[in-house]
Amino acid sequence: MIEAINISKNFGKLKALNNISIATGAGQSIALVGPNGCGKTTFIKCILGMVVPDSGTIKLKNESIAAGWKYRSMIGYMPQAGRYPDQMKIGQVIEMLKDIRQSASSPDDDLIKAFSLKGLYNKRMGTLSGGTLQKVSASIAFMFDPEVLILDEPTAGLDPVASEALKEKIMAEKQKGKLFLITSHILSELEELASHIVYMQDGVIMLYKTMEALKADTGENKLSRAIAQLMTKPAQ
Repeated sequence: MIEAINISKNFGKLKALNNISIATGAGQSIALVGPNGCGKTTFIKCILGMVVPDSGTIKLKNESIAAGWKYRSMIGYMPQAGRYPDQMKIGQVIEMLKDIRQSASSPDDDLIKAFSLKGLYNKRMGTLSGGTLQKVSASIAFMFDPEVLILDEPTAGLDPVASEALKEKIMAEKQKGKLFLITSHILSELEELASHIVYMQDGVIMLYKTMEALKADTGENKLSRAIAQLMTKPAQ
């Protein structure tokens, strides 16, 4: 569904992405992991069109994303730390996005209900806790039934009940054939949610395989131990 072909990106002397290629498919839930500075965020921003690669091509459903911006309507994005106008209320933000998108189908409000956000619609964004901001960002990411969801540290700051509700939603949407790219430092959650793993280091994709294959190759039953093995190996 998303294909990256020979993507490179430099920021001055820093090589953030070094000729990476990957092809993903519908129904996959991919854990994107690696040490800080490995290129995960840059790669995500390239997919979203927020960063333009120096070379290479990114395709969504066999169409280059460089051809225009309309492909973004197929992607739901939950940032690690969402930024919204401080003076707007939760309800205003959600209604504004509905007006902008003008979706033919009814908005998916499963997470709005699960997080009991309607009772908070009159709260201003600038007054919200980090956890409540995460609930708003998660609700928006899923709202317009996207085919691809990119979730950056999705459970960070969420209470246990909200975290479970979000994980249940991810699993339900994955069963519909949607593609997920998920970053998280909580490896136990990735182990629960992900079918595949992409491990990046120094701007290079070191591996892309199923969770089962990773554990078999490393001889480890826990994802954290398998990842620890990978992080001790230098990029080739």
